[in-house]
Amino acid sequence: MATVMSLFGTSEWLLFGLWVFAIVWPITYALRHRTSLALSITVGLLLAYLVQVLCQFGIVNGWIEGWLWWDYVLIPNRISGVAWFHTFFSAGFLHSQFDATHVLGNILVIALIGVPLEQRLGTRRFALIYAIGLFGGSFAWFLFNSSSPTPSLGASGAAFGLFGAYLAGWPKDEIPFPLILIRKWPVLYIALFYFGMEVFRAYQTLGLRQASDVAHMAHLGGFLATYFLLPLIAKNGPYPLGIEDGGPTSSSGERSRLNQIRSAMVDMSSTVDPWTARGLPIPRSIRDTLRSLLASADEPETRLAWMEHLADTAECPDCQSPLGVIERASGPQLQCSIEPEHLNWPE
Repeated sequence: MATVMSLFGTSEWLLFGLWVFAIVWPITYALRHRTSLALSITVGLLLAYLVQVLCQFGIVNGWIEGWLWWDYVLIPNRISGVAWFHTFFSAGFLHSQFDATHVLGNILVIALIGVPLEQRLGTRRFALIYAIGLFGGSFAWFLFNSSSPTPSLGASGAAFGLFGAYLAGWPKDEIPFPLILIRKWPVLYIALFYFGMEVFRAYQTLGLRQASDVAHMAHLGGFLATYFLLPLIAKNGPYPLGIEDGGPTSSSGERSRLNQIRSAMVDMSSTVDPWTARGLPIPRSIRDTLRSLLASADEPETRLAWMEHLADTAECPDCQSPLGVIERASGPQLQCSIEPEHLNWPE
């Protein structure tokens, strides 16, 4: 296997090493410090692109002999066995130095779609989905252009893979995105808009045989690969598929947790308080608190506050022991501190 790297001199190796460092360092930092992997990938892609621009500057000024990354772009007709298998992935970290809009567009999608998707999946599952989208896009391009000598590069397959994964998992999440207007849109609208546009463009390119320098089949390949594999990857993950809580970008993580509790809370307007249920008079000291609890307990924070106040002033109607409040997925519950079977309300 003849390689361009075998011809590298000192300047070429230094610039190539800088490119590798530009990609690896942000990702390593994110994994070590548990920051957003999606954002670190966007930083890596941008820094790697700047190194490519620097390479072109070096070529113009005669400092280096030529483009350094021919061994890492995807060229379909040279794929044989495992010799060039790495290019299915490495091509996703390269962009044309003459087309800044390409890398900026990918960075925009990875940041705006990738960050909330990573919050849904967790870092490890997100990394796997990103790799699946990247490989799926490259492999689809290879299948439809197996005899082509034209190099393919760019992170678009991975970016479209994020659309596909998010659509399969949480289509009703609302995230900020510049779709017609810059505002929050349901993922369903964003993903289907981009998917539909790529189907139309792919039809123009293949069906009508119009020339295009955009790898539309790679976009569709990345999208479909993650769409079908997301349910398997997300199984037993931090969030169940299809949960409707406004999405992780709608507020803080605590707000999302409270939204989940609210959706599962018991409707207290139809419940009977523990004292009335036992045929006992409601103690005078807790009547106002209990009335306020029943009247304004549709928010988890409000219900929790009134229940804690009730626990401070009331006793178990069965054994007169102190009461406590337990936070559950179905909302806070008032409980006897000695014997939970005495009081566990609302059930």
